[in-house]
Amino acid sequence: MLHCDQLTIRQGRRTLLQPLTWQVRAGECWWIAGRNGCGKSTLLTTLAALRRADGGHIRLCGQPLPQLTPRQRAQRLAMLPQASHDAFDYAVQDAVAAARFAWPDAGDNPQRVAAALDAFDLGRLASRPLQALSGGERQRVALASVMAQDAPLILLDEPSNSLDLAHQAALQQQIDRWCAQGKAVLLVSHDLQLAPACASHALLLDEHGQHRQYPLAELNAKHLAAVLGYPLTRLHHAGHPCFLPGHPS
Repeated sequence: MLHCDQLTIRQGRRTLLQPLTWQVRAGECWWIAGRNGCGKSTLLTTLAALRRADGGHIRLCGQPLPQLTPRQRAQRLAMLPQASHDAFDYAVQDAVAAARFAWPDAGDNPQRVAAALDAFDLGRLASRPLQALSGGERQRVALASVMAQDAPLILLDEPSNSLDLAHQAALQQQIDRWCAQGKAVLLVSHDLQLAPACASHALLLDEHGQHRQYPLAELNAKHLAAVLGYPLTRLHHAGHPCFLPGHPS
């Protein structure tokens, strides 16, 4: 699905990411974790070809990322940024339908839009203008747009922002469904319950550009605490791992 070979990211004189060799396979959900400013969002924008890598190579679905046209990238990769701004005051259903731009001739576009609206509890808001929505409702519209795009690789940057508890649970369920369908998900999140409940693997980034990769079953509290800068305890709840803050010594 996604392969990075010696991927390097710099910002000015600072190296955000030391050379990273990394492979993401179909059905996997990778939790990308680290402190503020360590480069998590910059990594996602690089993988989405919204900025150039400073070294190394990225292959998406077997092809070099720079060689893909914008439409080809949109057919293979969907991204939810950490912050977005609505340029036009579309109705909700029109905003979600716009995410189908990479598939203009697909006969199932209306059904996919309707399914995305339903998955994120937006049916009753379908005709409402975006600017009349709350922050959490707009986040659900953005998530529905990602779903409607129907790409095999999904990049989510803090997707639970502004979501209430019920919709956080719905998001977790949808990530599980995406992985069961053979999609791959990259999840940047500070949520120590949602992210490990969804993830199969973790990529940990520190403030010096170093990185570590773990299957989630092997990720312990010390590994995560080392990059987050705070002691943690790993627990199991409802069949999933979660991490709770401990007490600083």
